[in-house]
Amino acid sequence: MAIPSFVDRVTVHVTGGNGGNGCASVHREKFKPLGGPDGGNGGDGGSIILRVDPDLTTLVDYHRSAHRSATNGAQGKGDHQAGSKGGDVVLPVPDGTVVSTPEGEVLADLVGPGAEFVAAQGGKGGLGNAALASSSRKAPGFALLGEDGEERTVVLELKVVADIGLVGFPSAGKSSLVASISRARPKIADYPFTTLIPNLGVVVAGETTFTVADVPGLIEGASEGRGLGHDFLRHVERCAALVHVIDCATYEPGRDPLTDLDTIEAELTAHGGLDDRPRLVALNKVDVPDAKEIAEMVTAELEQRGFTVFSISTASHEGLDGLKFAMAELVAKRRAEAEKPDTTRIIIRPQATGGSEFKIRTTPEGGWLIQGEKPERWVRQTDFGNAEATGYLADRLNRLGVERELLELGAMEGDDVIIGDGPNAVVFDFAPEVQAGAEILARRGEDHRLEEDRPAAQRRKDKDEKYHALRSGEIERPVDLSEYGKGWIADEVDLSPAEAKAAQKAAERLARKEARELEAARELEAERLFRAGQDIDIEAESSNQDA
Repeated sequence: MAIPSFVDRVTVHVTGGNGGNGCASVHREKFKPLGGPDGGNGGDGGSIILRVDPDLTTLVDYHRSAHRSATNGAQGKGDHQAGSKGGDVVLPVPDGTVVSTPEGEVLADLVGPGAEFVAAQGGKGGLGNAALASSSRKAPGFALLGEDGEERTVVLELKVVADIGLVGFPSAGKSSLVASISRARPKIADYPFTTLIPNLGVVVAGETTFTVADVPGLIEGASEGRGLGHDFLRHVERCAALVHVIDCATYEPGRDPLTDLDTIEAELTAHGGLDDRPRLVALNKVDVPDAKEIAEMVTAELEQRGFTVFSISTASHEGLDGLKFAMAELVAKRRAEAEKPDTTRIIIRPQATGGSEFKIRTTPEGGWLIQGEKPERWVRQTDFGNAEATGYLADRLNRLGVERELLELGAMEGDDVIIGDGPNAVVFDFAPEVQAGAEILARRGEDHRLEEDRPAAQRRKDKDEKYHALRSGEIERPVDLSEYGKGWIADEVDLSPAEAKAAQKAAERLARKEARELEAARELEAERLFRAGQDIDIEAESSNQDA
């Protein structure tokens, strides 16, 4: 089956890239086996972006290649290395493309070169443990997972952007008119439905340049799907004015210019949204004698209805100049009435809604279903294989007020709590204020050992408090400070290698000083004893001599 050259309606499945997971890493180097968390964040996934390309006129590129996906973000690494972002995928579309859901909800109307719409947003990358560290959680042993990219189906529908739309029955001469007043060369033949695609032509009339769209032939019932008009009526929705091209030389029974005009007007009314467009009537093929007479007969009645009528011939070019300038006048008037685009940069800031960030309702099974953007996103980011990460999720939900509201609604310990809806829902057993691990009795997701002060740090705090107390006079300064610092336990001293070496040298100097003082005291004592012994001997000798 051949691929058509013109496609104005396609269904495209778009998928944004997934965000990379964050990294849980600890910095390690010599003398610093626990240098702190240094896990980087995961990269964001790429997005699918629709962008208007003025050089495109069809959606045929997506007719057979209807699935488009962006690349995923990379995972974070240690040493604070963030993962690379996924590349965005830009899909060029023609000017005038309408983006909608399969249910018919319009998401964007892309008009003007460079207009963009993000059809599928890439997922956010997960935070690494370095970004999760705080004063109360100094060394997280977990990281957040990346979010999945958005995935959805969109319908692209092309509405030709033209100033003038030509409408009429098949073989009325619309394509011939476009070829006569512009450089466009559409296919022209003498059988109905020759034109299968809208043709655009650029027309210059004086100082006004405008575009004319040749819409494929309409028949009675076109708005209900008969013929080709049902598929192409949308292409006249953006036109500033409509021109009825009426065949005055048709030989089909039951047709005349007035009946043809009424039939086309009925189809335009049934399609809707075109009642405010000014109309011109072009009675074509007046180069045929009978057709010229018919045109002269119906001109007066058409003018009574309020139409501006032109008798033209695309073969002899009769009346084409008047029709061109009349179309240019309508276009210039419409452009003058149109509001000038505001070039001021618009900054959109989301407003606070003031409502709850989650909703809780009961399930038929007796459980509790929690729905909300934040809780569902937090669940997607959590690695449930890590107990600390699960505790961190529990603390986030608690701070959001989920636990308090469950208790107010009457939830009992052990009840099923479901977060999210659909296949990605997660079920918990309700247990308020449950600790993250039996071996660590602390807040969920935290380690109480990181909160304890080391003995040396506590001593420094005590000395600092005592110093300020002495300065302020709250306590009296002790006279004898010889006992200060004695009684410390060696295992409690927490010093760096340099401080330990300096302390060791000071202790050795003190020991040598004490040894010298002890030796000097011993020598003095020995000398004293020696002199005392000599005095005893002298006294004894003197006593013998006297005797």
